[in-house]
Amino acid sequence: MAIALYMDVHVPQSITEQLRRRGVNVLTAFEDETLELPDDQLLLRVTELERILFTQDIRFRVLAETWQTEGTPFSGLIFGHQLGGTVGQFVEDLELIAIASEPDEWLNAVEYIPFK
Repeated sequence: MAIALYMDVHVPQSITEQLRRRGVNVLTAFEDETLELPDDQLLLRVTELERILFTQDIRFRVLAETWQTEGTPFSGLIFGHQLGGTVGQFVEDLELIAIASEPDEWLNAVEYIPFK
């Protein structure tokens, strides 16, 4: 079973569109009407939906790493710095993650992309 992704408001729409064309299950903060939720509440929302959050917001990465240290459960976070890769690299890595991993592998995990 592939994982479902959740795109933070900071993720370019082009990444979401390309992932959907490749058959990846993606929900955006805009579609979920959570644009104004504080980061901690959004991470709880994503966990409630059993999705993995992709963000390019460093504050989210810090929050998730803090929750790891504190033992606060969350469904997983993928971080890709805006200047760290191209749209194509992010799409390829997110597609690979979505297809090749299971939701339980992501519990309380933080991963950085691009891989290359």
